[in-house]
Amino acid sequence: MTATQEKTLARPEHVNGAVSRAGRSEVSEPAGTRGKTSIADTVVVKIAGRAAREIPGVHDMGGGLSRTLGAVRDRVPGGRPNLGRGVKVEVGERQAAIDVELVVEYGVPVPDVARDVRENVIAAVERITGLEVVEVNIAITDVHLPGDDETDTAEARVA
Repeated sequence: MTATQEKTLARPEHVNGAVSRAGRSEVSEPAGTRGKTSIADTVVVKIAGRAAREIPGVHDMGGGLSRTLGAVRDRVPGGRPNLGRGVKVEVGERQAAIDVELVVEYGVPVPDVARDVRENVIAAVERITGLEVVEVNIAITDVHLPGDDETDTAEARVA
């Protein structure tokens, strides 16, 4: 090893805020701030969907076709409910915008349900992801009437 190489290894070098000693780098930034975290849209969709379903008065989520397909999926053995049905999101680096489609129970005050869903979705997404939720738009797509889920017990006309 030459004298220049020995001198270089013995003396700390400052590069981009880091002090390098014998091939190791000591960074002055805390470990939690080094690097980048990205959150996928599907993560926010699932969080928002679950938070919306927690509110009393929410019967289901999504439009007619997505609910029909979801009902078929729910009946398949081993199928899991789709928490993201009726939820659309736009996720940026620090912010998210969320659209939610709801089916409410008959008789519940729609503005109260919408407010409670909005508050719960914002709280859950911001707490879990750290993203700022800039808006939660809610569309009421249907109302669930009592008896809508009862199966028809009349005998079949054709044997």
